[in-house]
Amino acid sequence: MKSHTQILLIFLFCVALLITIGFIFIYSSSSAYALERHNDALFYLKKQLLGLVLGVVLGMILCFIPLKFLKNVSPYLFLVSLCTTAATLLPYIGVSIHGSHRWLSLAGFSFQPSEFLKIFFILYCAYFLEKKQFTLHAIKHYLQLLIVISMTAGILLIQPDFGQMVTLSVTAVLLFFLAQVPITYLTITAIPVLPILGLLVYLKPYRFHRILIFQDPWKDPQGAGFQIIQSLIAIGSGGLTGLGIAQSKQKFFYLPMHHTDFIFSIIAEETGFIGVILLIGVFALFMFTGFKLASYMKEQFSFLCIAGIISLITLQTIINIGVACALLPTKGIGLPFISYGASSLLAHVCMIGIICNCFKSNFRRHF
Repeated sequence: MKSHTQILLIFLFCVALLITIGFIFIYSSSSAYALERHNDALFYLKKQLLGLVLGVVLGMILCFIPLKFLKNVSPYLFLVSLCTTAATLLPYIGVSIHGSHRWLSLAGFSFQPSEFLKIFFILYCAYFLEKKQFTLHAIKHYLQLLIVISMTAGILLIQPDFGQMVTLSVTAVLLFFLAQVPITYLTITAIPVLPILGLLVYLKPYRFHRILIFQDPWKDPQGAGFQIIQSLIAIGSGGLTGLGIAQSKQKFFYLPMHHTDFIFSIIAEETGFIGVILLIGVFALFMFTGFKLASYMKEQFSFLCIAGIISLITLQTIINIGVACALLPTKGIGLPFISYGASSLLAHVCMIGIICNCFKSNFRRHF
């Protein structure tokens, strides 16, 4: 068996293992809450399973359609996903949860369009950077892509989804580096962008407050610091080996968002330091094998697609764990493959389908 095929199998094993861990701890963390709110302990697990099934179906389609076709239609897919994300701001179909307009409700189903925007944003950036790889010295091409990124960031900020905006923007910058965009362009862009980001944080009191409070959550233990404190209590309670799966105490209405943004804290409480190290190890192996697959790609588009997807998922992982451990301000970003969110799981499985498609297109005889 070729080395690149072995790397792909290890990569897919990591994905399957992370999804399995997610299902175990979604049930463990949400069963009591689901029973209280929906009279069904399996309520969130069933919805997550639906997201997985749809993700596998769409992922298979994205895996086996011709990569050249996917590349050529990526601008149109990106435009549709951008418009759909903007539609969350419309009345009647847009759904507001915790003050954010990130969901659409159609025919009784709710989903988060920005999860799919992530996929097609990366595809479009890879398409554009490959197409312009010999003319990137022309600043007009750089400005064209910068305008697209600014439009995407603007829509996400209006929702507001500051965390998603940051992760997509950082991913785009990483793709610029990989595509060898002149450093001068990036430096000139950063000069006005950094003060603007600071201003956006300062003008929204809740964002500024989050930055202040995460440094010392005990200043407001019953308010803004409550969630971080409960997360730290959960992590600290796990000790070396944890309280045991399904034995968490913080999930009983102490820690908010225990099955979504703060599921890592429940995992730490139930499996302890050893469980956390093993989980981080699986994510590290996922990242290593993912970037290794990217390095094997012969086509620029495939290389940028895989590198962009792995970068985005890695950033989300680091931010989620950092928030749970009070190392970063709260961002509202779930733990990839593990946190509850049918739209998120569906989108991440679709990303894996795209990676498999890139591999298949570059190594047809080994797929």
